Amino acid sequence: MKPIYMIVACSENRVIGKKGGGLPWSIPEDTAFWKEKVKGGIMIEGRRCFEELGGAFPDTDTIVLSRDPTYSPGRVLTAVSLPLAIELAQGMDGEGPIWLCGGSTVYEEGMALAEQLHLTRVHAEVEGVAFFPDWTSDFPVELDRRDSSNDEYRYSFLVLGRPD
Repeated sequence: MKPIYMIVACSENRVIGKKGGGLPWSIPEDTAFWKEKVKGGIMIEGRRCFEELGGAFPDTDTIVLSRDPTYSPGRVLTAVSLPLAIELAQGMDGEGPIWLCGGSTVYEEGMALAEQLHLTRVHAEVEGVAFFPDWTSDFPVELDRRDSSNDEYRYSFLVLGRPD
C-alpha cells in the first residue's frame, strides 16, 4: 500500500485560499518545496485546486476530484469521490506516496486517512475564504521542522505525524 500524506500551506488562522482563488501570499520557496515533495508521487486534488494550479505538474500522476462524472481535463485521471480516487491511486504503478493536495473538502475528508501532514505554516493572520481544518489533535507529533522567511512573511516547513 502506498502511504497517504497531506500537503498544505496555511496561515496562523488556517486560511488556504483567498476570494477569487489562489493563495493569499506568494512564497516561491514554498512553491519549490511543494513541487519537490510531490514529485514522483500521485496527487489527488479537487477540480478548482487543479484548475488554479494550471493543470498537472511534471513528474507526478494526478487524479482530479469532480462531482461531474463527465469532467475530463486531459492527461489526468478523474474520480467522483476521495475513496474512489485513493483506490485508483493505490492501483497505479510506482511506490510514490499519494498526496492529498486540496482544497478544503479534500483536506476535511482526508484528515483521517493521512499518515503525515506536510505543512507550511505561514506565521501571519490573513483574510481568506477557504480554510484548512484543525489538525492539532490528528497530527500532534512534530517529525521535522525548518524555519524560513522572505521579505513579507516568516514561515515554517513542518512534517507532522500521528501519536504512537
